[in-house]
Amino acid sequence: MRQLVIEELSYAVDSAPLFEQMLDLELPIYLDSSRPYSTRGRYDIFSADPVKILSNKSTGSCTYENNLTFFHELDEALKELTPRIDNDHHLPFVGGALGYFGYDLGRQLEQLPQRAPKDLQLDDSCIGIYSWAVIVDHRQQRTLLVAHPCTDGARLNDVRARLKSLKAKPETRFRLNSTFQSNMSRQDYTNAFEKVQQYIIAGDCYQINLAQRFSAACEGDPWQAYLSLREAAAAPFSGYIKMPSSSILSLSPERFLHAHNQRVSTSPIKGTIARGKDKKSDMALAAQLLSSSKDRAENLMIVDLLRNDLGKACVPGSIQVDELFQLQSFQTVHHLVSTISGQLLDGIEPLDLLARCFPGGSITGAPKVRAMEIIEELEPCRRGVYCGSLGYISCDGQMDTNIAIRTMVCEDQQIHCWAGGGIVADSNCDSEYQECMTKIDKLLAALESQPPPLPTAN
Repeated sequence: MRQLVIEELSYAVDSAPLFEQMLDLELPIYLDSSRPYSTRGRYDIFSADPVKILSNKSTGSCTYENNLTFFHELDEALKELTPRIDNDHHLPFVGGALGYFGYDLGRQLEQLPQRAPKDLQLDDSCIGIYSWAVIVDHRQQRTLLVAHPCTDGARLNDVRARLKSLKAKPETRFRLNSTFQSNMSRQDYTNAFEKVQQYIIAGDCYQINLAQRFSAACEGDPWQAYLSLREAAAAPFSGYIKMPSSSILSLSPERFLHAHNQRVSTSPIKGTIARGKDKKSDMALAAQLLSSSKDRAENLMIVDLLRNDLGKACVPGSIQVDELFQLQSFQTVHHLVSTISGQLLDGIEPLDLLARCFPGGSITGAPKVRAMEIIEELEPCRRGVYCGSLGYISCDGQMDTNIAIRTMVCEDQQIHCWAGGGIVADSNCDSEYQECMTKIDKLLAALESQPPPLPTAN
């Protein structure tokens, strides 16, 4: 039986310089724990030059009408990565799928109205099948080059040479050429908020996640923007993907679905408050969030929704709430986080679980389908990658994905950033609007403080 290629490299506390060597290859992707700026995540995983690319393209309407075609195609592509590997090295990824599932992929899973325009080029989803990856395990302080036996020898030699040389790349700085503007005026947001309240009072839903998009003109290298953002707002489920016409910059603190040895878990975030300016005010704000009945109720609604979603793929009676209303503190905000886990049914693969739970309930509302219908009605344009998922599905059945919040898209010399929050019956419009600002203020500030581009030679 052919074995994995596993080569030990020098441990990289910050793996960004290693990944930077791959940026000129096709579809480079970086799943980033944001070390050394964050200590929550364990692994960094990156690769480039996939053996196959699957994308779900759409314009005004979905290419696949309310079916699982894209997921079936991805499943078949994963099976083509042969021979099947026995992962006795306990690695999270041994070749397989890396990429993003955009929020609007949900259109092929549920029958939804089509009202909001799609105004970005970005495909609804784009997944590469990669035969090699660099894995940085920060817990064991190891960096490994891992290659599936099917990896082309010339490709692997090129990767080795790049990792060894660590050549400095020509720097094209990033800067904004305008201030960020929302796609909702303050009055538009108020009108949408009041409409949500009407739906809640009428019994259509219990909670709706209402988001707005902020856009600015920009120039320069999105990778440089990502480096600034990860320092300013380090998050354990971050990621960067470079495509020919777009780049995705995700600074997500939220895990969506993790699967290992048929055990699965999800960790929704509901409840947010700003960090304090000093230790005393910071502790007071954290205590305020922990005692907030509104935030706890909001969190509990999503816990119940996700218990139901996991129940579509898990052994009856195996689902449990491991953590409820846990305070997690990040550089920019405090969050309330809960964790739910379960045991997958025999014959159910992680990709099946993803299809049955997608998109994540923490960014739709409850009940999910009705919430998505209302989102389609009230938000001015489609979400794209925002509130979808970035992550990996290893060919040995392991999976880890984020919820793509705190996520930006660069294309056509524009950068777009979203922010939203869950609205419930006792929400206050001004407070909800401020929560949106709290979530992204420091992200936008990090970009606005970028120096001007370096002068170009004549």
